[in-house]
Amino acid sequence: MSMEQFEKYVGQVFDRRYKINKIIGIGGMAVVFEAHDMLMNRTVAVKMLKEEINNDAQSVKRFINESRAVAMLNHPNIVNIYDVSVKDDIKYIVMEYIHGITLKNYMNRKGVIGWKEALSYMEQILKALEHAHAKGIIHRDIKPQNIMLLKNGVIKVTDFGIAKLPNTDTVTMTDKAIGTVYYISPEQASGKLIDPRSDLYSLGAMLYEMVTGQLPFYAESSVSVVLMQVNDNPVPPGELNPSLPHGLEQLILCAMEKDPEYRYQSASDMLRCVMQLRQRPDTIFPTRKPEDEDDVDFRGKKKITPASSARGKHRRGSHSMFPVILGVALSFMIVMGVAIIYALDQLIIAEQEEDYQTIEIENFVGMLYSDTLLNQMEFAKYYNIEIDQIYDAEAPTNTVISQNPASGTARKVSEKHDQKCTVTLTVSLGAQTFKLADLTGQEYRQAELLLSRMGLYCKVLEEYHDTALEGYVYRMDPPAGDTVTSGDTVTLYVSKGQKIEYVQVPNFLGLVRDEAMKILIENDLALGKVKYVVSDQPIGTILSQSKPEFASVPKSATKIDFTVSGGPDYEPPKVSEETETEALGQTPAEGDNGDAA
Repeated sequence: MSMEQFEKYVGQVFDRRYKINKIIGIGGMAVVFEAHDMLMNRTVAVKMLKEEINNDAQSVKRFINESRAVAMLNHPNIVNIYDVSVKDDIKYIVMEYIHGITLKNYMNRKGVIGWKEALSYMEQILKALEHAHAKGIIHRDIKPQNIMLLKNGVIKVTDFGIAKLPNTDTVTMTDKAIGTVYYISPEQASGKLIDPRSDLYSLGAMLYEMVTGQLPFYAESSVSVVLMQVNDNPVPPGELNPSLPHGLEQLILCAMEKDPEYRYQSASDMLRCVMQLRQRPDTIFPTRKPEDEDDVDFRGKKKITPASSARGKHRRGSHSMFPVILGVALSFMIVMGVAIIYALDQLIIAEQEEDYQTIEIENFVGMLYSDTLLNQMEFAKYYNIEIDQIYDAEAPTNTVISQNPASGTARKVSEKHDQKCTVTLTVSLGAQTFKLADLTGQEYRQAELLLSRMGLYCKVLEEYHDTALEGYVYRMDPPAGDTVTSGDTVTLYVSKGQKIEYVQVPNFLGLVRDEAMKILIENDLALGKVKYVVSDQPIGTILSQSKPEFASVPKSATKIDFTVSGGPDYEPPKVSEETETEALGQTPAEGDNGDAA
């Protein structure tokens, strides 16, 4: 659907309050505008349901569901909703305006995201889910397309359109509602009951893609992907990216366990592991195996299996008191041992605490990066700076665009133990200039993706074309070979296929040759077969036509067959169909008797 269909709203004022400034995005169900809230004097985003599905009950239900879900939430990592209108003619949600891009677009540009940066995003998303789950809300559609990334590295979770709300009917999971199947949990794909652990599976699949650059499961059809989600195990991410810490691989595979019982049991549970990995990348999560290796889950916690249950029942059936006494004695000794170890550990921790201090990370965003940048920082000796350079047409060269962790984050550092705080700065390389590749002849969605990876914006204009295949690019502006700069906009002219014009079939009955031929030419119709028959009507009078009057038919390509009077004395010619040559303008009296083709 082209942008022009929604440009009519630009300049309008919704409900005497929201002035529409421009279009900023078009999705499957809605169009998003930048608008000015004249009452609060602030820029907002207005998400309006498309006209063609404005009366579709399921789409409207999803739309309202999103507003209700987010209205229950208040978290810095969840997009805010300010207002909702569901009138008959226009239905829209007024949302917080976000200066950023989707995490999916960012992943497309970078390919593989550094694991430290990925964990920073995971921490923020998990905090958002922790808040939502505490309110009884399950997102059910966690994927990079629904995560916004701001320039300062802050994450915003969006699109709660199919979220499961407490004490309400679930929005039906149609194909449109599910969206991509690449991040869906096995229980969700199977139509089973879900709980917050389903969101954690999706998050694990998303983290897998971020640090490896590949989806955990991929196939040509959605059905095949769903079956893989239910039945197959992904290739361990460490095999695709050997630089990943082993603990991170454990974390991803634990989140993606097929059975929810063996996953992280809450967002808080997974969040603790993420934070532990960020502080101590060499962390190896416990994998101790009691009695039987199959009796433990990924984190070393004991599973309840038929075998282990049977062993427990057998022991409870014994009448001997010796095992009981022995068990009590051993338990006492274990408790005492743990108490002594804990006391010693606390003494060691207390001594080490004196060697550490807590600092708040400075704000680097907006600064010009140079070798002397750290000289301006109060705790410069405690920083370990890592640089990630990207092209950005909107930021001057060497300007810090974002940082991770964010400013104000507390970190413990120690000069004695040489423990520093690692801060990753994303620094602008300025605008990238290059020659534009030739994208004509490509499917337009593939062309859009390629332009995005080049740092270019894309505008799609759909037009009819006589020779180009529908959905394929036939022209570009600027053309291939021109020099462009990252941040420029490239217009792709996409074929809508050949334009077919229609005409209504006239009434030819009772007409004669000259009249009929004139009308055929005027309506851009062609003459088909003509069959003469015995009739009391004057010779050459049209008795019937193959296409009924008022029928809508394509111009040029449509032929009309006629049955014509040959008079009362007409005799069919004794010739084969291959030699019939009469035309409508030639009657049997003027030529051979017979049918005309």
